[in-house]
Amino acid sequence: MHLTLRQLQVFEAVAREGSYTRAAEKLFLTQPAVSMQVRQLESNVGLPLFEQLGRQAHLTAAGRELLVYSRRISGALVEAGEAMDELRGLRRGRLTLTVVSTASQFATRLLGAFAAQWPDVELRLDVTNLRGLIAQLEDNRPDLVITGRPPESLDLEAQAFMDNPLVAVAAPQHPLAVQRGIPLQRLAEERFVLREPGSGTRRSIERYLAERGLSLSAAIELSDHSAIKQAAAAGLGVAIVSLHTLELELASGALVVLDVQGLPLRRQWFVAHLAGKRMSPLADAFKAFLLRDADRFVLSASGVQP
Repeated sequence: MHLTLRQLQVFEAVAREGSYTRAAEKLFLTQPAVSMQVRQLESNVGLPLFEQLGRQAHLTAAGRELLVYSRRISGALVEAGEAMDELRGLRRGRLTLTVVSTASQFATRLLGAFAAQWPDVELRLDVTNLRGLIAQLEDNRPDLVITGRPPESLDLEAQAFMDNPLVAVAAPQHPLAVQRGIPLQRLAEERFVLREPGSGTRRSIERYLAERGLSLSAAIELSDHSAIKQAAAAGLGVAIVSLHTLELELASGALVVLDVQGLPLRRQWFVAHLAGKRMSPLADAFKAFLLRDADRFVLSASGVQP
């Protein structure tokens, strides 16, 4: 199969934009030039890569398969450039980090601290749920990911870099807010504001309760971590969240941590990447930064000790 890097670049742009016209605008090419590059690529591949439905260009099965390999090739070229920069003694490059939504608040703080040490690097942060994180890893898009629990379905190299205490929170007006030493069984009787089924936090607390013969009921299920905290603050139920995500809510008094026997539930944050992935010098540097310094930049929320 004979193809060029330019053809792959144009192909990725059309796949990303869903339009030959918008891809042409992004690449500063004419629309006929983009169409010609795609036709040549389809001729080399021997299969159609797009089907046009109305004004939208949709990937065919062959197109979706080729996109996976095209992204890997693009990533490898970026890594090669960064490696050459490192050999020339240049402290620059691009770091692509994907994190689960529960880690987004402290991840930005960590990136800020890292960028102060590497001021010329380009940083890209993508926040998603666990399902989205797995999909990105399968496409080999991020250099590194931060997650509460490494997906078991993928062959990953993962290292714990920081504790992740899970606590129960509620609105200050909740009847349990003023109680001390709340039995876990009593907590389980409450209505909960929960993440969607399959999220790492929900699985952890459900497993923890099941081991003690307990279960919980959902008053409402939400896929957004910020919405979970807002719903708990509005009095819709008790939430189980990472202590590292509560700094603003506890400082403002919107939420309080409930004093529950057996909590906080001790988990860990992991930094991970695909096993065998060639790590750029910049990704290696950020991973080392997390393992060495993460605890210094993630603050304990309003004096509550994890």
